[in-house]
Amino acid sequence: MAAPAGHTRLAYFEDMWALRAPATGSGCPQEEGGRRAVVLDATVFHPQGGGQPADTGVIVSASGGARFLVEDVRVKDGVVFHYGRFEDAAAGDGCGAEFTKGQSVTLEVDAERRKLNSRLHSAGHLLDSCMTNLGLHLEPGKGYHFPDGPSVEYKGVVPADQLQDKKIQLEKEANELILKGSKVLVSVFPYEEAAKLCGGALPSYISQDSTPRIVKFGDYPGCPCGGTHVADIADIGNLKMIVLSNILGNWHPENF
Repeated sequence: MAAPAGHTRLAYFEDMWALRAPATGSGCPQEEGGRRAVVLDATVFHPQGGGQPADTGVIVSASGGARFLVEDVRVKDGVVFHYGRFEDAAAGDGCGAEFTKGQSVTLEVDAERRKLNSRLHSAGHLLDSCMTNLGLHLEPGKGYHFPDGPSVEYKGVVPADQLQDKKIQLEKEANELILKGSKVLVSVFPYEEAAKLCGGALPSYISQDSTPRIVKFGDYPGCPCGGTHVADIADIGNLKMIVLSNILGNWHPENF
């Protein structure tokens, strides 16, 4: 799937589980916001966004003469910036010949970090299905899928005297679904097909002339999503509900 002119092609949209892939330099390493950044024509690195942290890893020149350690990844106006430093500090003094425009490189994502981030992200989405199964039809809001305290917000309030019971029920339901397992579908679809996968409608912010990327857990309705996920619900592992609380009208079930 080609990216719009001037944009970085998000290769993980096509193969979310590929952790190593080739790319081509789009120019010299750049100083962006005081940090060294590398821009490529395509990337398998997930940039921070959607409540999910960025991938880390390494970018290696085709000759093997330069290694750029990727410490953070962000996207701006369709361009992905890989922030970090050259493993050999001397190699970072100038552009050199390794990361110039048209230079071939290999991208390698830190597998363990990606696996953890994907589990946390998928766990947040699984809670949506669990809530529906328990008759809690609250509108999902923002999610925080970082390891230091992942949580999901829902619009609405649950009576305080029901919170403890709902916590126990949600944890039980989630772990039953995880134990059963089910394939996770993540792909880009034409608008009409995407709407059908999501129960017949898409959020108003998604243009009807777009091709949304949808994540779908088993037989449950899908939803638009740009992040990474596990291949099967079973890969999430055990889910532990830590706290359920009503905060400013939002319901926060926290997982892991």
